[in-house]
Amino acid sequence: RGRRGRVGRGRRMDEEFNTAQGVARSKRTILMTRDAGTGKEMVARSIHYHSAQREMPLIKVNCAAIPETLLESELFGHVRGAFTGATANKKGKFALADGGSLFLDEIGTMSPALQAKLLRVLQEREFEPLGSERTQKVDVRVIAATNRDLRQMVADGRFQEDLFYRLNVIPIHIPPLR
Repeated sequence: RGRRGRVGRGRRMDEEFNTAQGVARSKRTILMTRDAGTGKEMVARSIHYHSAQREMPLIKVNCAAIPETLLESELFGHVRGAFTGATANKKGKFALADGGSLFLDEIGTMSPALQAKLLRVLQEREFEPLGSERTQKVDVRVIAATNRDLRQMVADGRFQEDLFYRLNVIPIHIPPLR
């Protein structure tokens, strides 16, 4: 481990960690870009633990590791009977992170339909669990990360432009560890 409990050293790495710690007090949305498997979660954890919300939960979701059919339920929860197998109400990650931070890793893998629902949460600070008629308010700071070129994905029509700009409020590019 390097200085301040992190992996990696160097001027660029120091600059990005200083940026991350500098924005920790803000509740603005952050978009981190970096190669896969090179410490984005560690930076998200550092941002959360330097924030005013550090006593509240930091919930982590790897969007690429959850099948698309389950990701919506994981993020927003569901009510009993919403789909086959939904035998009980389940809180989603947004509800669990209320008051704290939600780290969405590999955001570039999200389907267009789910991108639209995420955009609504970022704009309105509310969501509806699957199968529910009730809207839930939520106060969550979103820290998103990707190893994909979201600007190119927007240009190619594979990522919603509005969502990109809602996520990219504070961009942080973390240099490779090499």
